[in-house]
This record gives sequence, structure tokens and C-alpha cells, in this order.
Amino acid sequence: MDRASRRALPGRGSGIPAALFAQTRSAPALPRGWVCLSPIKDWLLPLVCPSSPRSWDSPHEKGEAHLLLEMGRKDFSYLFLTICCTMALKLSGVSSVSVAGLGYVVTAALVLSAVPVSMVEHAEFLKAGKEPGLQIWRVEKFDLVPVPKNLYGDFFTGDSYLVLNTIKQRSGNLQYDLHFWLGDESSQDERGAAAIFTVQMDEHLQGKAVQHREVQGHESPTFLGYFKSGIKYKAGGVASGFRHVVPNEVTVQRLLQVKGRRTVRATEVPVSWDSFNTGDCFILDLGSNIFQWCGSQSNRQERLKATVLAKGIRDNERNGRAKVYVSEEGSEREEMLQVLGPKPTLPAGVSDETKTDTANRKLAKLYKVSNGAGNMAVSLVADENPFSQAALSTDDCFILDHGTDGKIFVWKGKGANSEEKKAALKTASEFIDKMGYPKHTQIQVLPESGETPLFKQFFKNWRDKDQTDGLGQPHVSGHVAKIEQVPFDAATLHSSKAMAAQHGMEDDGSGKKQIWRIEGSEKVPVDPATYGQFYGGDSYIILYDYQHDGKRGQIIYTWQGADSTQDEIATSAFLTVQLDEELGGTPVQKRVVQGKEPPHLMSMFGGKPLVVYKGGTSREGGQTAPAATRLFQVRSSTSGATRAVELDPTASQLNSNDAFVLKTPSAAYLWVGQGASNAEKSGAQELLKMLGARPVQVAEGKEPDNFWAALGGKAPYRTSPRLKDKKMDTHPPRLFACSNKSGRFTIEEVPGDLTQDDLATDDVMLLDTWDQVFVWIGKDAQEEEKTEALKSAKRYIDTDPSTRDKRTPVTIVKQGFEPPTFSGWFLGWDDDYWAVDPLQRAMADVDV
Repeated sequence: MDRASRRALPGRGSGIPAALFAQTRSAPALPRGWVCLSPIKDWLLPLVCPSSPRSWDSPHEKGEAHLLLEMGRKDFSYLFLTICCTMALKLSGVSSVSVAGLGYVVTAALVLSAVPVSMVEHAEFLKAGKEPGLQIWRVEKFDLVPVPKNLYGDFFTGDSYLVLNTIKQRSGNLQYDLHFWLGDESSQDERGAAAIFTVQMDEHLQGKAVQHREVQGHESPTFLGYFKSGIKYKAGGVASGFRHVVPNEVTVQRLLQVKGRRTVRATEVPVSWDSFNTGDCFILDLGSNIFQWCGSQSNRQERLKATVLAKGIRDNERNGRAKVYVSEEGSEREEMLQVLGPKPTLPAGVSDETKTDTANRKLAKLYKVSNGAGNMAVSLVADENPFSQAALSTDDCFILDHGTDGKIFVWKGKGANSEEKKAALKTASEFIDKMGYPKHTQIQVLPESGETPLFKQFFKNWRDKDQTDGLGQPHVSGHVAKIEQVPFDAATLHSSKAMAAQHGMEDDGSGKKQIWRIEGSEKVPVDPATYGQFYGGDSYIILYDYQHDGKRGQIIYTWQGADSTQDEIATSAFLTVQLDEELGGTPVQKRVVQGKEPPHLMSMFGGKPLVVYKGGTSREGGQTAPAATRLFQVRSSTSGATRAVELDPTASQLNSNDAFVLKTPSAAYLWVGQGASNAEKSGAQELLKMLGARPVQVAEGKEPDNFWAALGGKAPYRTSPRLKDKKMDTHPPRLFACSNKSGRFTIEEVPGDLTQDDLATDDVMLLDTWDQVFVWIGKDAQEEEKTEALKSAKRYIDTDPSTRDKRTPVTIVKQGFEPPTFSGWFLGWDDDYWAVDPLQRAMADVDV
């Protein structure tokens, strides 16, 4: 509502009698027997609930209408809705409307023209999303009440909440993720209020927010990522008189059950031994003393997370004025036993880890939502992904059904009508019911141009309207890390892990290198004069030594040509492992397939391009005679390193984004595409020196006839120049714990910004940075998981819903020997972190 409208409200100088104004403010709630409205619901409902279909039979819809009336009593901007209902009751002959209720009609009728329904603004909306960061509100008696920041992460199970995360993008624009969280014991009224507040707050944010429905115990990784220390479920709620206040040190007595290796959920349970089991950790909070109890079957990671949570209670709720004690099962402290009594025999724990069977990753369908005929209708568009982006019409809303994996996405086109947009959450809920999915299925509502990476992965070659170079948008939301784009600068590379990670550069490529070619079952040294020149019919092993932060690092690249034999590929893998063992098992191993060379490998040859000759072999006596006419494509990485790849000499191979070298028996040409960079031009010139040719430089569009004749004549080729500062998509990094146990490949995503303590030492983890996949092997991981690591990475790539390039490089990294291309994706990486056991570090300031 605009300020002028607010000034015209009753009681604010409008001329309305004060007594009448007071009467409406103190009016009792209107009757809740909404079934009596059915005679006139067809004309009433569009006025009261324009987002609802023309029926009013469900408890949800009755609760929604009652909610709107209650909100009308709190803010006169809602009174238009109240008028409609009150007048309808009178016109229908219903006599249960009080005199006070008529006060609503008289008062609001005088200001109807100044109170447009579409401009409703709650006072808290004016504070929402103004600055980057997290904001949380609890729904209390149809109102929004802010939660104290030091209690963020505490949720009463009898309540509903709104959670808004605001991120400032590099462009200065604000990006929003808006969640409404539903406790298991929250009332229907509170749930309805949370849903309506979510829609209204999104409207206040100009429809730019991504909306999420969260259900207790089944929250999305995006939501859980806001609370890296874990979330606490507290018994009770506002209806029971429970408030978000710091518990009194003297009177507090509660027991929290802590579950989860990566996502920590602490649930308040009865203070009794009956709540305990041997597989979990528990926190007995007695105010000034906090006791952490570790079951005999709990693992190291769970103990670490429980310690962090107990210390969080001490520091945030007690302001550091409490002591934390850690006890093992069987060594309980006397104060614990005084509260709980003698310890009985305890049952075993039950695993609650949420892992995704990768067999479900590709099972998605796309539906179109429309209300053209007056009723909401859902029709199947595609039953197999990846989908075509063109299927998303800007004039409609769509449901992407990934219910087999517990997720439903609703996409709102900019041209869809307001009724479809406002009903998005409700439509998704009804769709979940229709499909028989669990009630806790996650819902994500996305505006056009506000699509998340999780949504985009189901579409082939997704293009954003504003594409960006390199890493694209500098900040991304969701269960993933926030990435600040860092331009490449070789002079400062050694001091910037973020630069190293984003550009795939451990160093500037000037380290010591040794290269072997695979011949039979042996590796044979390659002549250093030919370093950087690779043949598609060979496989190679490259050992690279470098210094970083005063420490020695080693990388073993295994380069496999496209025309290598299976025996050579297998031998190269075997000899790589053998070399790794000879060097003490510390080098980073990188498997590279021809055409997918990482920037660092491309930069290792003294400013010259990495050259890949088509087919053939470099072994002595095995070279095939080069063709009379040869065509090379030269392309650079974001670091400026270049690669030259030999192609079939036809005009259709040309690309306006790159530079090309064409060598014929009588001439040589350097063809410069309109989008070619200076680095690509320089790389092409270096290649011509290797070939011993003096070229004629040809600009795109000014080719001589001899040029086209050498390529067999003109032919269509890719002519759209590289879009400066633009990119196809943003693919933020994602971290997973993976397992091949029980014959199924399962993955569990780690939510939130990536931090070093997300890497569990007894796990094998996958870090997906899109251009490559890292396999991180913890020192305490099971032998089976270590040996299956590479297979797990390949399986992960194969099951990607976006039909990932099967040649995506896979890099194996061992704990304690992480290169900066890996560590740079993690916030605040500490090279000495592993020198002290993380659990011991966490317990350093508690009593054991």
C-alpha cells in the first residue's frame, strides 16, 4: 500500500468517529462455520481467495479464509476481504454476524477506494531482503514475529516459520531464497498463514524470490546449509506459550538427540534413559552444565558434530557462561545419573542418513499448468529428461516432477497470469497428493530468469539470457558455495587458492616435468624437445613437480589419446598407480582424455600451445606420414593457456570464436575468427613455428579463393562470436559423500558453503566443479571405498540428469595432499588443518 493510502485509513485523520474505529479494532473473530458460504461461493471466492479454484470444501481453504479475516483485524489493508465475507453472509440470510462485525463493513466501506488488495504490505515485509544475510520469522497468531539472531537454527515443532536468505550479486542485484518451514505439530491455521505470507513476501520482493516449502526432518540442502552447526527441534510452540528466549541457566533441563554425519539435526526428546540408544550422541542441557554423551556405536563425525553443537549452546544461548562435559557410554558423570537415574541396557541406534540412489537421478517429467478453462489443469509435456529449454513457454507455469527423488519444482513464466503464479504452491501440493508422493516432498517455486542450478541440470544446454564468462554469476544460492569470480593473474597465483581453483591452475606451469609414452607394458621417456606435442594414437604419463607455499607438490597426469588401444589405456592406468606408490602415495593423480585437457596441463610448455596431432603415434618407427593438407583449431583457457587440435580439413570445422592454422603443400594460413582472443592468435603463431611455415594472416570474411579451395569449398560453420563476459551457465561446486555399499551407488550431498570440516576423514567424497570431478579419499576411508573411488566418479558422471560429457576429467586427491585447484573451492582452507585430529581440536576447550 502506498503512503497516501495508509494516511487515509481510519483513525489516521480520516474523519471516521473514534468510537467506531475502536469498535472495529476490538471486534471478536467472525464465525468459522464457513460451509454456510456455499450458496454464494461462486462469486465470493474470487474476491476472497483469487488464487484458489472455484471450490471451498477443503480444510485448507476454510483455514485460508479464516486467516485472511484474522489478518484483516490486525491491519485495515485486509478489510476489503472481510467486507466481502460479511456482506455475503448477510445477503445469504445468515444471522450469525455480530453488530461488531458490521463495524467492519461500515468502516472499511469508507476507505475501499484507498485500499487496493494487491498492494497489501505487512510491516515486517518492509524490513525483508534489504541487506545480504539471513532473516527468520515465526508465525504467531496470524502475524510475523522476528526470531532473535542468536537463536537462528532453533525451531519449535509446534510452529511454522519464514526464512529469507538474501545474497548480493556482483552486479549489485539482490537474490532471494524464501522458505516456509512447517513443524510436525504446527496447526493448519499456522501452516496456511506461513504459505500466504510466503506468497505475499515474494510479491513484495517483486516476484524475484525462489520459494521453498520445508517440512520438519526433510529439509532441503539449501535450507540446511544456512545452519552449518546444525538445527535444533524444540518441543512446543507459540500456542503452548513457548517463546524464542534464551533459557534461564537455573531452570533449563532438556535432552537433545543428535543425528547426522553431515546434516546435524538435534531433536528435543523426553529427559529419560528411554530416549537413548547406543548409535547416537545426546546432549543433556542442565543450564550451567551441558553434558555430551556419546553412544558406543556413534562414529567420529557424529561426535565431532555433537561437540560443535554443544559448544554452540554454550556460546550462543549461555553467552559462554556454561561448561561442556563429554562422556562416553559407560563413563557417565554423577550429575547426569542424578537427573536420569541408573543407566539401563540401551537399544541400538537406527540410521537416518538420507542418501540418493543414483538410479533415481534421471527419473524426471515435465508438466504444463494452465487454467484456461477456469480450472487448474496439468498436462504432460515430456516424460524423459534432459528436457528442451524451449518447452518452457513464458506465458505458462510448469511443474518439473522429480518426486522419485523427493523434489517438485514449479516454474513461473513471466507472462503467466497472476492466478497461476499465486496458486503455484497450492498446485504443487495438490500435484504431490495426486501422484501419491510423501507429504514431506520438497517444493521449490522458481520465477523465470531465477532458475537454480538444481533445476537447470534437467535441461540440455541451458542458456541464461544474461550469460557470463568464466564462472558466470559471482554468487549462487542453494545448497552450494557462494563463489566470487577471480580473474586470472599468474603473478599472484601462488597466493590465491580461489584463483587456483576457479582457473584449474596449481601454479603457472613452470615446474619440472617428465613425460613417458606407453609402449607395450612399459613407459618410455619422451624427447624433451617434443614436450607438449601429443599424438591421438598414444597414451602418456606426465610427472609434474612444483612448489606451493614453500611445500613440494606433485601431479601425475595420465593422458589418453582418442585412438589409443584399450591395452594402452589399461597399462597407462596401471603404471600411474605404480608411479604413485613409488613416490610414497602423495601425488595428485589426474586422468585426462584427449580434448579435455585442463588449463594447468596446457600451461606447462613455456608459452607454447599443447598440440594434439590427429591419430598416429610418436614412437620411433611408428609415425604415420602427415596429410598434405592439415587444419588445426587453437583455443585458449581462462588462464590464457592454449591448445591446438588437428581436425579434418573441411570448412565446416571453422568457428568464429577461435583461431585456425591451415597448412597446404603450397601455403599456410592463420585464420582469425571474429571472436578469437589475442592468446589464441599467439598460440597459432607458435604452432606455425613448430610446423616450419610462414603464414598468410586471413581475417574472417576476407578469405581468398585458395583458402576455401584447400578446405574443399565453402560450407556453413559456427559463426556466433564468443560473447564477452557471457557464459552458457553457472555450475557452482557441489560436494557429495559417496558409497557403493550393498551394490547400489548412493550419494549424500553436503549442504551450504563448502568448508574443510565437511571432508570426513573416514569417507570418500566427490567434489563436482563441472569442468572436472575430484575424488577426495580420507585417510580412514574403507579399503573398498578407496578402490572403488574412480568407478564411483564415473558412475556419478554417467547418472547426471543433464547428460554430462563422459570425458569429464576425474582427479583423485588424498587427504593432506590437496592441490590448490581442489582446496580453493573451500572457504578458509588451512594447509595445517589435518596436522591435528579435527575431533581433538573441537574438544580442546571442553572437559572430558
